[in-house]
Amino acid sequence: MNNDEHLRYPIGRFSAKESYTLEEVLANIQRIETAPAKIESAFKSLHGTQLDTPYRAGSWTARQVIHHVADSHLNAYIRCKWTLTEGTPVIKAYDEKAWAETGEIKADPAISMALLNALHTKWTILLKSLSADDLKKSFIHPDSKKTIRIDQLIATYAWHGEHHLGHLTIIAAK
Repeated sequence: MNNDEHLRYPIGRFSAKESYTLEEVLANIQRIETAPAKIESAFKSLHGTQLDTPYRAGSWTARQVIHHVADSHLNAYIRCKWTLTEGTPVIKAYDEKAWAETGEIKADPAISMALLNALHTKWTILLKSLSADDLKKSFIHPDSKKTIRIDQLIATYAWHGEHHLGHLTIIAAK
């Protein structure tokens, strides 16, 4: 992995599996459950101007990363709820780059940390309640037209939290 690739994908790129065992799903739920504490620890280790430091040239700053994780995981939670209650919905996509530029992104990332902590508490309660049949339920992404199952969504967001934790760790080491 070259240096730019490492900076972009500090834990490697995500690759969804065709299916996940119950043990893998439970491990991924655990990763989602513990992500906020790990991200908050990295956030608290930042000092001085590091909140406004990008993890690589042209990338988001630590501040944007923290707000992005809250926004992204909120969308994932809602997608999960739609899938459980509406049967194979076509979900709403959003422009994450544009979301990383809206006005509240300049605010204290502690706001998004509070949201992330509350969200992940509620989300993991939901995820732990899912049956084997629930894990097979799916939604359709309007841009890619791909059908994504809840077990795959769980794996994606287990990776996603750790992916951005890696970015914060890179910034903290600067």
